[in-house]
Amino acid sequence: MGRLLLLIPTTTYRTHDFMEAAGALEVDVVVGSDRRQALEHLMPGKTIALDFGNLRASVDDIVSFSAEYPLEAVLGVDDYTVVLASMAGEALGLPHNSVDSVRSTRYKHLMRNKLEQTSLPSPGIRLFSVADNPQEAWPDVSCPCVLKPVSLSASRGVIRANNRTEFIAAFERTAALVGRENDKGGEESQKILVEDYVPGGEVALEGLLVEGELEVLALFDKPDPLVGPFFEETIYVTPSRLPVSLQKAIEETTSEAAKALGLRIGPVHAELRYNDAGVWLIEIAARSIGGLCSRVLKFGAGISLEELILRQALGMDLEDLGRERSAAGVMMLPVPRKGTLRSVFGQEAAMKVEGIHGVEITLPLDQPVEPLPDGDKYLGFMFAKGETPEEVEAALRQGYRRLGVLIE
Repeated sequence: MGRLLLLIPTTTYRTHDFMEAAGALEVDVVVGSDRRQALEHLMPGKTIALDFGNLRASVDDIVSFSAEYPLEAVLGVDDYTVVLASMAGEALGLPHNSVDSVRSTRYKHLMRNKLEQTSLPSPGIRLFSVADNPQEAWPDVSCPCVLKPVSLSASRGVIRANNRTEFIAAFERTAALVGRENDKGGEESQKILVEDYVPGGEVALEGLLVEGELEVLALFDKPDPLVGPFFEETIYVTPSRLPVSLQKAIEETTSEAAKALGLRIGPVHAELRYNDAGVWLIEIAARSIGGLCSRVLKFGAGISLEELILRQALGMDLEDLGRERSAAGVMMLPVPRKGTLRSVFGQEAAMKVEGIHGVEITLPLDQPVEPLPDGDKYLGFMFAKGETPEEVEAALRQGYRRLGVLIE
């Protein structure tokens, strides 16, 4: 079996699920992390420490490593590593998306610049530096608008502003957040994108690109309205309850956007809105769905999303891409307020709700926590299955009502 390099930041949720999938496939995995492993001298060829903030040096390290331990694939599991994975794939002559296409998904202003050249609906945009004076920037802005750090994900720093006062406050808040993240994003990330607000419902599409063609793996409804001022996501439910014609339009928009950016292979996760003016791509990422959300997806004979991704990366048979027939959903449990997390209770009561099959609290106790848009973590995840999407949504809401959180 081939050797695969997984680029995994120490802050990611995804390590366990990808490693479990690799074990199921009996794949020889190398973990590329931004922290040196304490016992790496006992596991030669199994780990490599990389500086994710220095892409060129990391590529050189990967090429040197591959000379001794040949790699057949390099895979970035989240936003901080997808560009490096593409650069390493190019350097090693392995299947990969072009570096330009992946950078376009990594930085929101680059994505918008490319999509403006297509026929897809696209909001008006303005780009500012975090060092700009928001009072001087205000005349170039129309409201309502949404401010976004160009390189952060999971709705971090994303704020709606309806007037001058809200815009200035949102700009200062987003700029402060970007400043704290400077060590992760570099100079390219020191920008704030301001987009015209796009009203309407929102969905998330999970897909796999095979030779440039989009295979839709799941379409998630987001039943909670996302109207601002912040855009903290909660419930995802699949299959979608939208009309088939609208689902088709969402698929076509995602496919056209991926082609416009130049993506051809691997997982994509897209966020889209729909209204009377059409389907609007909000974001598209050259990676799979974040957090632990993928655990609600099973394909073919029960294989995971991560296993599908590893199979494609190594040129293996993808088998059946069809998702299991039951409805499924996940709730990203929000952090209710800033403080120190002391306890989470009610998990057993939540598990007694029909349809709930998992509650996982991912934040450690006695640690500081902060809600979005400034925080970067959810409290945890709740998973449900049922005969219909309506049953799944109801189970998640009922299960959540049984949880309690103590934050001092």
